Amino acid sequence: MAKRKLWQLGAALIGNGYFKGFITGDIFKGSTKFICFPGLNCYSCPGALGSCPIGALQAVIIDLRYRFSFYLLGFFVLLGTASGRLVCGWLCPFGLVQELFYKIPLPKKRLKLNFITRYLKYAVLLVFVVALPLFWLDDFGFGQPTFCKFICPAGTLQAGVPLLIVNESLRSAAGFLFQWKLLILIATIISAIILFRPFCRLLCPLGAILSIFNPVSLYHYQITAACNNCTACRRSCKLEIDPQKTPNHPECIRCGECISSCPTRAIEAKFCFRAEGVQVSTEQALKG
Repeated sequence: MAKRKLWQLGAALIGNGYFKGFITGDIFKGSTKFICFPGLNCYSCPGALGSCPIGALQAVIIDLRYRFSFYLLGFFVLLGTASGRLVCGWLCPFGLVQELFYKIPLPKKRLKLNFITRYLKYAVLLVFVVALPLFWLDDFGFGQPTFCKFICPAGTLQAGVPLLIVNESLRSAAGFLFQWKLLILIATIISAIILFRPFCRLLCPLGAILSIFNPVSLYHYQITAACNNCTACRRSCKLEIDPQKTPNHPECIRCGECISSCPTRAIEAKFCFRAEGVQVSTEQALKG
């Protein structure tokens, strides 16, 4: 879908519009930096004009001056209830990167999520984004942003690599931690060549948060009476979802491939409160 790619590219360019930073190696520190970008877009990227919501969440958790952030709570709830994982499919820069690597003409594999792999990203959210930063404290009582520091391949690609390229002093200081994160990035890229968006499906904590809202978000998919059970939507879905059974499955990134593939146009994308009989509970969707 060319339209979706344009949205993804536009979001990546707008979210990283401080192009001077890629030349000078400076990080933008303007007033927009306090605004969360709706996608996994690293705060330390030289071009980033906003903040990564996962990075912001960890910053609040590890800073003893802040006990609770109504802004972040409102951000996640508003984004989730409005669109669910629509931002994953249309706005997230790291999702675009994975999809571009997936276009490399090599044999592809299907990734059928089982119980363990389906809930792995929720474990990453609870352990590395919340629990460890909250309880793994240094001598001064501050936590560590463990997901950003030890895992996030988006931060390595968007911030670590560009900053090291233009900053010689940082290259000389890069040690085992950067090498470890670079290894995670390389593994993610290689996986993305043969699997569709592996990081989003297995490890992304932002996707884990937004997936909870997918079954109840205002923007949703609806199956109409025109459906003739041809299974074209299921065969077209790269996420191994059956849209006919669970059109608002937590794993769905609302890419629209199922809509395009439907010969009877039986799948509709709507932005409204659910009609009776359309809602799918989170429990039902997870089982689907």
